[in-house]
Amino acid sequence: MDMRTASKGTVLVSGASIAGPAVAFWLHRYGFAVTVVEKSTGPRGGGYPIDVRGTAVEVARRMGILPQLQEAHIESRRLTFLDADGSEAAVVHPQAVVGGVEGRDVEVPRGDLTDILHGAIRDEVEFVFDDSIDALAEHEHGVDVTFRSGIQRSFDLVLGADGLHSRTRELVFGPERRFHRYLGYCFALFTMPNTFGLSHEALIWNTPGRAAALYAVRDGNELHAFLNFAHPEPPYEVLRDPEAQRDLVATTFAGDGWEIPTMVAAMRHANDPFFDTVSQVHMPCWSSGRVALVGDAAYAPSFLTGQGSSLALVGAYVLAGSLAAHRDHTAAFAAYERDIREFVELNQAQVGEGAAALFPTTAEALEKRNNELRGLTALPPGTGRPAHTALTLPEHSPHRRINVAGPHGDGEHDRDARARDEHHRQTTHPSSGTASGSSAC
Repeated sequence: MDMRTASKGTVLVSGASIAGPAVAFWLHRYGFAVTVVEKSTGPRGGGYPIDVRGTAVEVARRMGILPQLQEAHIESRRLTFLDADGSEAAVVHPQAVVGGVEGRDVEVPRGDLTDILHGAIRDEVEFVFDDSIDALAEHEHGVDVTFRSGIQRSFDLVLGADGLHSRTRELVFGPERRFHRYLGYCFALFTMPNTFGLSHEALIWNTPGRAAALYAVRDGNELHAFLNFAHPEPPYEVLRDPEAQRDLVATTFAGDGWEIPTMVAAMRHANDPFFDTVSQVHMPCWSSGRVALVGDAAYAPSFLTGQGSSLALVGAYVLAGSLAAHRDHTAAFAAYERDIREFVELNQAQVGEGAAALFPTTAEALEKRNNELRGLTALPPGTGRPAHTALTLPEHSPHRRINVAGPHGDGEHDRDARARDEHHRQTTHPSSGTASGSSAC
């Protein structure tokens, strides 16, 4: 699209997974010209199933994508917990564990959600794949962005929707260790053949401090496999070494029974393994100057809450609406935090329930968990967790829009801004490659 047609300013969104396309959708609706940059070569397919729950379902309805999500709904029917020897400990309905509501909340493959979001705006906003932000320099009139490809462009605002390991956050606020709250676990995800005859169900195996899961999406020939283990400190030394990651997992699960040896062997040969720590992101504020964060980049709740995708959708809606409803970006970013922070923190606090249910670390905790599971029903619960619906979405009017386009605010803005920005680059020479005046938090 012609960026000079923007009546309300230009916005760069970093990340094209969930929060990025969602915030781009709403910003475009409110009259902004949006560019989305994504380091992958295209929309990311595949991935573990994710949930859209509570307030996020209403966001999807307002976007017009809820029917597509309902069509893609996986409809998992059974969750079987196994003891260390593979014997059955309990069988429950999945929603009874995660706190969802059958018939309202939806569970879809992650790749389906990203495809649906991308499809909703691919012809309306500019997507730049196979590139990423390398440096940011903020000034009076906007933000100069240098991309990994070497291209330089200027935007009025930059939004980081680039996930748990956000490059935008690192550039503006500092190293991720400042904001990551390690929850005491590491995990590996991969796919393997469905030789178990599983359908619309998951098996979860536990022994104190270690867990494994096999997840059958519908009647597919592949399973999503998951190996999780307690680890006292984040193993930073292996996070950038895939072979060391495989060795750590294999060593941790050595000697375990059931199908663990088969899973470890499958992980060794998988072409799609993913390894990471189980962490949350906690930040004192989510914006600095003309840069703001949304989704996991700002407030990752971890998969233990099952709320990452839902918080991304809700956060994107509130952030874009705040930019549309306020006269300047400073007030908009402040309203965004004020309106959603309590909801975010309430859902991040659900992590204790997820950890207790899925990954007990002691024999006593495991026995307590199993006894509680046996008291649950194999039928779907009638109500969900209150945290999932704790926010009533504001109604945002597309007629009250922010003017971040500088003194011109029309088709001349982009051309004149480029001239000012080029002069700025030639005279200021920022030394750190980060946004000026950053890390106000």
